[in-house]
Amino acid sequence: MVVATAAMPTATLHRVPPTPDHVPEQQRHGVTRLLTLRHGESEWNAIGRWQGQEDPPLTDAGMLQAVAAAEVLGTFDAVWASTLQRAAYTAAIIAEALGIGPVQTDPALMENAFGPWQGLTIHEIEAGWPGYLAEHRRPVGAEQPDEVTARGLGALRRIAAEHPGGEVLVVTHGGLMRTLRRALGGDEMRFTNLCGCWFLVHPDGRVEAGDPVHPIDPQVFGDTL
Repeated sequence: MVVATAAMPTATLHRVPPTPDHVPEQQRHGVTRLLTLRHGESEWNAIGRWQGQEDPPLTDAGMLQAVAAAEVLGTFDAVWASTLQRAAYTAAIIAEALGIGPVQTDPALMENAFGPWQGLTIHEIEAGWPGYLAEHRRPVGAEQPDEVTARGLGALRRIAAEHPGGEVLVVTHGGLMRTLRRALGGDEMRFTNLCGCWFLVHPDGRVEAGDPVHPIDPQVFGDTL
């Protein structure tokens, strides 16, 4: 885990985060609620390239998405992020706007590693590996779903251990969230930029996939890969 050294400004907030109605009961029982959001639009999102663990920066639109999301989110006990800059910078923008910080990062929150697909367009992937995407198959050299699930759940549990019974914002990646939801039996969903879902971590370490959350309308900024 890497902890950012720059302190964020503080502020008094009165907005209420989009938390499930049963939060008071959960809080009494020590459940930690993690709101995971996909990062803002990156340069490779904008041109339709598969990123994986490559590290392109945010576009101007991605920064504006982060600002827009911060305007409708409430306060949190902490903000965590993937170490990839598109997630870490999104988290920093939101954290500064909310007066929370510093942002803490964990490499286990990174996107799935897709090996030879990284840097390719969907058309190029379909041409080289017909049917793989539709069947949720991955090429040789890519990280496998069980590996992603193990590290992703480990990260969520570590965050919960740092903030037991609290509410934490986690800025990560769409592929990681989809992989975790599938492993936990959650419904299939596609995450646009700055949209996400809740994960509930119970005191015994059990992780539950929660409700989807859409802080911004993707049509306002355009829906990219």
